[in-house]
Amino acid sequence: MQEKIINKVCENRLARKVTQEELASQVGVSRQTIIALEKGNYTPSILLALKIASFFKLSVEEVFNIAYEK
Repeated sequence: MQEKIINKVCENRLARKVTQEELASQVGVSRQTIIALEKGNYTPSILLALKIASFFKLSVEEVFNIAYEK
């Protein structure tokens, strides 16, 4: 079984009308990192996941989850 991190970064960002650039600036990464996260091409560090969840005022589990693939 393979594990994959899925996230709701894009959904939360759009719901709050925040640009990728604004989110990146607030959590201390580049816009390219946010793009990669939203596309599922990048797994964030624990610190970055905490910063993003905190920015949205959500728990980490509300933003990031593990999906199990066969």
